[in-house]
Amino acid sequence: MINHAVDNAQPLSERLDWAKCDGMIPAIVQHAASGEVLMQGFMTREALDKTQATGHVTFFSRSKQRLWTKGESSGHVLKLVAISTDCDCDSLLVAAHPVGPTCHLGTPSCFAGHPVPPLGFLAELEQILAARKGADPSTSYTASLYGKGTKRIAQKVGEEGVEVALAAMAKDREELINESADLLYHLTVLLQNEGLGLQDVVQQLYVRHNK
Repeated sequence: MINHAVDNAQPLSERLDWAKCDGMIPAIVQHAASGEVLMQGFMTREALDKTQATGHVTFFSRSKQRLWTKGESSGHVLKLVAISTDCDCDSLLVAAHPVGPTCHLGTPSCFAGHPVPPLGFLAELEQILAARKGADPSTSYTASLYGKGTKRIAQKVGEEGVEVALAAMAKDREELINESADLLYHLTVLLQNEGLGLQDVVQQLYVRHNK
């Protein structure tokens, strides 16, 4: 995950203005890959400590009046990636990987219906494609690609790359979009097949940008 946070040697819990928030700081959770906002809760110092210690996002439940780890009964936990605070140190932004739907209504986000960042769909697509690894090849085109192995998947990436170039040379915008979508799809399958992901590629671009 690309981290734009400013380094600070002081522990996060010591930087937060607990008194200003009566000991309970709002925490917004976003999908670590797509950036989609998943939910909002409240953390006490104890909830923050448990989150950092266990790696599972934990809140203070105002209705239960106790610490509550997301997914403790459903299994739909939020796996912690990073936590940062705002400039006033009175709110938290939590990046996490959700296991299953985040909302108790069964939707990925408690803010259902809110537009997902367009490029965030690539993260969702990647998860869908990853879930089809090892599936019966007859169940989907993606599963059949995985079944044919690296050589065939790589060949498809090469073919689609050529199609993208030809569409661009022909100045055919619609075909360029369609062929680019095919290329991105097959590239994602290839990366998954090799144990990599789009995030690894984006991270490399980020490193190059900052050299």
